[in-house]
Amino acid sequence: MPPISLGDVSSFVRTTDADDFGLWFNITEANNCTNAGALIINTFDALEPDVLAALRSEYPRIFTVGQLGTMLRRSHDDNDEDAGDSIDLSLWKQDTECLAWLDAQDTDSVVYANFGSLTVLTAGELAEFAWGLAATGRPFLLVIREDLVVPSAGDGAATALPPEFLAETASRGRLATWCPQERVLRHRAVGCFVTHCGWNSVSEGLAAGVPMVCWPVFADQFTICKYACEVWGVGLRLDAEARREQVASHVNEAMESEEIRRSAARWKTEAEAAAGRGGSSRENLLSMVKALGVSAMHEDHQFILKSEG
Repeated sequence: MPPISLGDVSSFVRTTDADDFGLWFNITEANNCTNAGALIINTFDALEPDVLAALRSEYPRIFTVGQLGTMLRRSHDDNDEDAGDSIDLSLWKQDTECLAWLDAQDTDSVVYANFGSLTVLTAGELAEFAWGLAATGRPFLLVIREDLVVPSAGDGAATALPPEFLAETASRGRLATWCPQERVLRHRAVGCFVTHCGWNSVSEGLAAGVPMVCWPVFADQFTICKYACEVWGVGLRLDAEARREQVASHVNEAMESEEIRRSAARWKTEAEAAAGRGGSSRENLLSMVKALGVSAMHEDHQFILKSEG
């Protein structure tokens, strides 16, 4: 890993308590991985070669088969660019009407904000983000889960938004409780992704080539944010205390920076190459299937020998 500060290390292991549950859970799981026949990871080789080289020196066999959404799309006819868009792996009800709203927006004009499935905000934090989006003057799609705000407002998290904000942005803002994120990120209208930096979200943003504004909250989000902003060059990091002025300035800078947009486009190309014919992820997936087939044949053979013996 590149030089890293304590604040960029996962909060699960950033502790002075030797008996901390999160610390021991991570130690136990890492050690358990040494007993596995193989590890399957949602990443691609070009994205983090140094990390993967270190892992491969410790674990017997690693299959990098990501980015998963790109792999699913490319598993269909390579000539049908939208073939994979019909695949839906979400367990939550999604607002697909937001896609029609995006269709009516200009290319690279929309700010998409989603804090994932676990992050929770106070009403004050949500208001700061909301007013920051408003201050950009740009159209935005803001996802507000029913349980996003604590303490709960009782009638859904969206009720925590200031009425003045709703009135001011009614003509250019769209609210949703959940959405088909990969399809949203790949939509031509989306020009920026405000994210908590969960791995699924960031890898989806990278594969879509979308600049990001990052607000990590816990766990590995801090490390992922470090990479997104300083290693991959696709994002800008917000301070821990959300402020509307910084939200607005970072969104505008991310959308206007030629350097960030070039980096985002580069990683989209790399993700597509990894998932394409002859790409590292495609080849790893094929190797994994072959390995599973050999393993299954071996297990069947053992069973026959034992049953006949």
